[in-house]
Amino acid sequence: MGAGLWALATWSYRDGIERLADQGRTDLDLYMAHLQGLLEKYEPLPELLATNPRLIEFLRAPGGRESIEALNRYLETINRISDATDTYLMDAEGLTLAASNWKAERPFVGRNFSFRPYFRDAMGGRLGRYFALGTTSKQRGYYFAYPVREKAEILGAVVVKIDISEAERRWAKAGRIFMVTDLDGVIFVSTRPEQRFHTLFPLDDATYRRIASSNRYMDAKLEPLGIEILEKRPEGALVHMQQVTGPRGHRRFLLQSRPMPDAGWQVHELSDTSEVIRDTLKLTTLAAALVATAVLIAALLLQHQRGRRVHAALTEEARATLERINLELEERVSTRTAELTRTNRRLLAEIDERLRAEQALREAQQALIQSAKLATLGQMSAGINHELNQPLAAIRTYADNGQLLLAKGRTQEVELNLEQILALTERMAKIGSQLKLFARKTSGELAALPLGPVVEGAARIAAPILARCHGELALEVPAELAVRANDVLLQQVLVNLLGNACQAIDGRPERRIRIGARRTGSLVVTRVEDTGPGIPESDLALIFEPFFTTKAAGEGLGLGLAISSHIATEMGGSLTAVPCETGACFELRLPAALIQPAHPT
Repeated sequence: MGAGLWALATWSYRDGIERLADQGRTDLDLYMAHLQGLLEKYEPLPELLATNPRLIEFLRAPGGRESIEALNRYLETINRISDATDTYLMDAEGLTLAASNWKAERPFVGRNFSFRPYFRDAMGGRLGRYFALGTTSKQRGYYFAYPVREKAEILGAVVVKIDISEAERRWAKAGRIFMVTDLDGVIFVSTRPEQRFHTLFPLDDATYRRIASSNRYMDAKLEPLGIEILEKRPEGALVHMQQVTGPRGHRRFLLQSRPMPDAGWQVHELSDTSEVIRDTLKLTTLAAALVATAVLIAALLLQHQRGRRVHAALTEEARATLERINLELEERVSTRTAELTRTNRRLLAEIDERLRAEQALREAQQALIQSAKLATLGQMSAGINHELNQPLAAIRTYADNGQLLLAKGRTQEVELNLEQILALTERMAKIGSQLKLFARKTSGELAALPLGPVVEGAARIAAPILARCHGELALEVPAELAVRANDVLLQQVLVNLLGNACQAIDGRPERRIRIGARRTGSLVVTRVEDTGPGIPESDLALIFEPFFTTKAAGEGLGLGLAISSHIATEMGGSLTAVPCETGACFELRLPAALIQPAHPT
């Protein structure tokens, strides 16, 4: 059966190629007749013009500008009537004296074309024929040149250039490609524009140099089409072409060629064989389908007879197989369910363990923050002691004086002493309440806070350290600014920054600290500046690392800035060190908030 189908496909393919070749021969004859008729239409024209006495007289005595312009107009009229591309007159040296395109942007007048073969043929007394790209117009054209004689003397040549691109447009057909090549195999006419100025086959170096030196095709690369001959047949050659594809990407063609001796051309036709292949496949497929249908019918009949015998056995075997599969599935479901239950329990245990770890981490963080606050209070203890001892000493003095004054009956002065004692106790109470607020633990909840009171509270807490370093504190916080933060945590960050600033300015010639604030977009930026020595550039990347400190041993653990940065991040902001003209500068960025004014009831 396979051998029969192969023989059928081979016969169908060969028959299709023969029919394609017959059609190709007919089309090739018609196309050559069209080209021959086009050339014969213009071939007598230059010979007829060469007999015009006006051209002979002009070549003998060109005359002045008016004479040249009159001849230009005459050639322009002849060119328009004959429907040629260009018509021009050259002297015996090849210089163009008059041309039909004298009004064009790049006319031929004044140009020398003595290098063209058609001029040399005409000066040899023959009709010159030549196809080339125009050196001036850059347009393809076929040239006819005929000598202009006066008796036996050749005075010059008249040239007619025609456009043969009409043959390309008229004969462009789907599935067929018409080409015209010169004697060297260069394609100068093709119904496929991308094929023009290629070659059917690769040129040898000598031929390529000769064509390039003649300037016939200007700067064309003359690359080969990449034709590979697959099979030579009487009706033509089956070829494979790389650069040209037929419908649906087919690249196999039937190449047929005919010579045109008078013009020195070869006319070629490439016929797409895809239709032949499709017809062959259709016929082979149909035959295969018929054979397969017959075989299938026979197989169905045989299967029907065997089916009755094995139906019962298959049914029983299927039932047993289904029972076995059902038992296996139930076992797998039970095993998988047990595995999922164990996995679920393990995941729940891991979740509980992570929750406990997170809770322990939060408690450790709160303990670390509380330790840092107590450490700050410890560092301020000497100043706090000084702040409390002064009022206590004054109270004792006022009490002793009050006893003496009371014994002398000077009650009015005793009242003044009691008022001073009350003012001093109120001052001590404020210091104690502020320290108590600073030392207490916080829940960490965020709320809208006016920034000014928090900064003032931090300044009161840090007042003892500021007094000890004899520093001057300037507060520039607008009253309308508010942030979303935790008051205790925010105050701790500011106290840490003030404490560091006080230590930085201690012993400096200028001891000033400035706290300023401004709103930038959705953030409030609080800036703490000092006149200390500043932060070395090498330490900028390390100052927020835990346990990094530049202080002397015993003066700090290096946790203040690390804790402050963590607190700022937890409150949705950031703490950064920024460049400053003098000393160090830190910017605390927190989300801005809006405080609603209280309405009187």
